[in-house]
Amino acid sequence: MLSDADRNKAADILMEAAKNRKQAVQISTTFPGIDIGDAYAISTECAKRRMAAGRKLIGYKVGLTSKAMQRSSQIDEPDYGYLFDDMLVADGAKVAHADYCRPRVEVELAFVMGKALKGPGVTLTDVLRATEYVVPALEIVDARIQDPRKIFDTVSDNGAAAGIVMGGRPVGPMDVDLRWVGGIMYVNAEIEETGLAAGVLGHPALGVAWLANKLGESGITFEPGHVILAGSFTRVVFAKKGDTLHGDFGPLGGISVQFV
Repeated sequence: MLSDADRNKAADILMEAAKNRKQAVQISTTFPGIDIGDAYAISTECAKRRMAAGRKLIGYKVGLTSKAMQRSSQIDEPDYGYLFDDMLVADGAKVAHADYCRPRVEVELAFVMGKALKGPGVTLTDVLRATEYVVPALEIVDARIQDPRKIFDTVSDNGAAAGIVMGGRPVGPMDVDLRWVGGIMYVNAEIEETGLAAGVLGHPALGVAWLANKLGESGITFEPGHVILAGSFTRVVFAKKGDTLHGDFGPLGGISVQFV
């Protein structure tokens, strides 16, 4: 376990890396005694600093929802991070590649809360009842820490959250069987990845339920209007300067972002 001073130093490193768009040495290397509790404390400290600087918290993200990713990260549960208003990217927008250290993109579903939701004890059905609508999303992830990263590094780095693109056709959470929502990721009109939302813990709403219960342990509530990214159901795709990444969600429509 790290001291409060070391946790603050780690937060300094991450905030500086994000500001300068230059990856830092792994937090787990600089602070070899770090544990998962430290990592979440560092992420929370960075979130507090962002809000103190005027950023608005708009929701949360779930990551590492597949068993394969959990095994590769040597953990037995997903992780999470915070979402802020300055991460929102308009569908079809052009974003500067230089604004990121090493941008990648994932296909996800975003749950927009219509009612408050707080764990523990939240079930899949509770999530569906509390959700106003579900909409296709692309998450831009950006590691502010060098490879190879350990789970402590990813968690400290806010789950690598960097951008959110939402669009397509919003649907009621019980109007379609969300397990069978498919996503195709195109890079410059070529298919790179495909997947089904069932790849998120068997049902994407279970990713939201896990997070509500996890954050509920700390007294955190999902508020109406909060956006919850339920977890990727394709592998991450790297974005190079000039690339256009397009997510095709079938009957739910498509969304895209271009890196310039």
